[in-house]
Amino acid sequence: MPSLKKILHFMGSALVTACSVGVMGVCMSTTWAQTTMECTRSEEDFTNGSAVVTLNLFVGNMNRSFCPLFGGRQDFEVIPQLRGTGVTNVVLHGLVVCLLALCLLFSGCSILISLYNSVSNPYETYMGPAGVYVCSSLSACLSIVVLILFAVNVTVTSMAEDLVQSFSGDILADLRNKTSEMKLGYYLVLLYTGLSLFAIALIYLYDHAAYTRRQEQQRPTEDAPKEIMMY
Repeated sequence: MPSLKKILHFMGSALVTACSVGVMGVCMSTTWAQTTMECTRSEEDFTNGSAVVTLNLFVGNMNRSFCPLFGGRQDFEVIPQLRGTGVTNVVLHGLVVCLLALCLLFSGCSILISLYNSVSNPYETYMGPAGVYVCSSLSACLSIVVLILFAVNVTVTSMAEDLVQSFSGDILADLRNKTSEMKLGYYLVLLYTGLSLFAIALIYLYDHAAYTRRQEQQRPTEDAPKEIMMY
């Protein structure tokens, strides 16, 4: 049986990573961003309406008030709706979804490696620390990339304006004073990143302690007189 220290560290890492997967599941099903814009008719110079775009990863909501003529509240599927607005918007959003799926895949691999090593031979770590380091590091790094890509798509590109225009039909609207606010789903990715790094820290503490113990066990032999070692 492996030592209690090894069991606790690898089981702790598996538990923390499982919690991060649960966090990711919640964040993928809740609101990520909300963008508000003032809206006018293209031939007018006064503001007479507004549009609010609320985005989840897979579904969204459009709430228009006199934008450009009347308004309404429509639910839509994000990726199909983005296909009609431009290549950049749908590619960036598609990358966000794909990278999140990869995060879940690498987290799953990290859990399996941690669970295996928690019950494996006490003197062996099959893909142990290295496997957890690689999988959890990739999960953390990809989640940071997700945060950057999503923020760029919401605040820098014209995704929100294009979505509003796609619901306005042939009537052009002048959209101005765009303000975007990140919601719970976006910030939960930060928690996922932190949990992935914490899982790495747990394995590092075990790996460092095991390395120190091995060094201490080798030191008496290295320091022994040559006459004694000959026997």
